[in-house]
Amino acid sequence: MSGSVILYLHGFRSSPDSFKARLLATELGRRGKSSRWQCPQLPASPAQAVKLALTIAKGRDPKLLTILGSSLGGFYATYLAEVLGCRAALLNPAVYPARDLAGTLDARGVLRTTMYHSNEPFEFWRAYLGELKALAVAKITKPRRYFLIAAKGDEVLDWREMVGHYPRVRKKVLSGSDHGLADFADYLPEVLQFAGIEL
Repeated sequence: MSGSVILYLHGFRSSPDSFKARLLATELGRRGKSSRWQCPQLPASPAQAVKLALTIAKGRDPKLLTILGSSLGGFYATYLAEVLGCRAALLNPAVYPARDLAGTLDARGVLRTTMYHSNEPFEFWRAYLGELKALAVAKITKPRRYFLIAAKGDEVLDWREMVGHYPRVRKKVLSGSDHGLADFADYLPEVLQFAGIEL
């Protein structure tokens, strides 16, 4: 589709320096399509992360927009696809992040650590769990808008929850792989095709 754009949303504590984001940037650059994608650094606050994504998506034709979300970014992408009416490609998406992240907080209700790809400080607060709950999509409305890649070898999230949460969508369930999808290059052409980027 001429004019198609990808908005990539990285996962928890991740960044535009992640393996998948860099691979996508390199491939689109090789094809002369670097202007057809954006990958912002998302704030730790889920509400602020979604607000930033909405600002970037503002004014774009939803028929030409695909939000590509990895892990927690997949959770955000689901919410945004429902709000904007655009497509979403989900890479090992988090389905119940408020539940999963609650156990990472200390007695003061905060997780203090660093980003995965730098020594930049990262703080996740108990209040953010409420923000996640507010963004939860109980049931997707139009399965044809979604493309799910779920790895049975995901060591962080349960692939069965992913498949159960996205019924009747286009999907690829990998027998192995891992949470970060180290073999993402194998599936990149199919993701780009789904996003309407000419091969």
